[in-house]
Amino acid sequence: MPRFTPLIRSLPSTVPFVGPETQERLRKHPFAARLGANESRIGPSPAAIEAMVRATQDVWKYGDPENHDLREALASHHGIKPSNVVVGEGIDGLLGLLVRLLIQPGDAVVTSEGAYPTFNFHVTGFGGALHKVPYAGNHEDPQALVARAAEVDAKLLYLANPDNPMGSHHPASVVEHMVASLPEGCLLILDEAYVELAPEGTIPRIDVDDPRVIRMRTFSKAYGMAGARIGYATGAAPLIEAFNKVRNHFGVNRIAQTGALAALADIEWLAHVRAQVEAGRQALSKAARQNGLNPLPSATNFVTMDCGADGAFARRVLQELIERGIFVRMPFTAPQDRCIRVSIGLPEDHDLFAAALPAALAAARQP
Repeated sequence: MPRFTPLIRSLPSTVPFVGPETQERLRKHPFAARLGANESRIGPSPAAIEAMVRATQDVWKYGDPENHDLREALASHHGIKPSNVVVGEGIDGLLGLLVRLLIQPGDAVVTSEGAYPTFNFHVTGFGGALHKVPYAGNHEDPQALVARAAEVDAKLLYLANPDNPMGSHHPASVVEHMVASLPEGCLLILDEAYVELAPEGTIPRIDVDDPRVIRMRTFSKAYGMAGARIGYATGAAPLIEAFNKVRNHFGVNRIAQTGALAALADIEWLAHVRAQVEAGRQALSKAARQNGLNPLPSATNFVTMDCGADGAFARRVLQELIERGIFVRMPFTAPQDRCIRVSIGLPEDHDLFAAALPAALAAARQP
């Protein structure tokens, strides 16, 4: 056998999410509606698709290892310098690199109990000590997170705003106060994967050169390019430069870079996506209410629905929907696991969900 490190030998084999393709292979049947992974069924900008098709002719070339053109465009978009931007293989890839840069075995890291599990996967993989804070209702609790970070001398503190899996968000002022309250030596990871879909007033004003914060964004959600695996982080130049010590310099492929550049420029398509997402939230929320479920307010491209009982009941509802060809997911941790989470799709996807839900609920309520 290979001589694994003691840390790796101690870890279980973990899959943060079971993909819909895996479930389809097990079911031996495709899903009728794919509403579980928070992908954008609305799709990417037509300009981005056209650019990526053209780029396939040059796929024999490696992608630009500096991501130069995209970093320049992102810097202009945010009014910062290219030295404040690093591009990576989605937020997941950037989280893994950041943890690798900062966390040694035993280092304290603070997150919310039930928050995005892939971050925890990276921390555990490098031997970090996870300290988890309960949600306050349906929201992550910034005040409690900061207090725990001070208590354990945390190197990293993770907050997603808007939040996955609950779809809630905090206004900018709350996050700004959180930054001002951070203990010395603690870096806040502000995961803004869904922020393009959030209400006005969500994006905090934080100096990009503030060494206490790194912000992460993605082209997977509002920009509809989940399969391209491309995202970026902004932060103080010395921290951003450190990514060059460990990142895969050819990890972001040429087609993804080209598509992201075109998507960023198509502001009209982004406005169209926002309108479609809002209509989707209303359609899914209506279906939930008509069947006795409570749809939670959403600042994302999904609607989390309170099933009105415990986690066991919500899991039965989820399984019954899957049996009817509707792929959805749910929060993993109590008490949030009383809910199911349904991604925004196309109108026909919402109709399929609405048609399947009554029978799924009836079956879940059977003894």
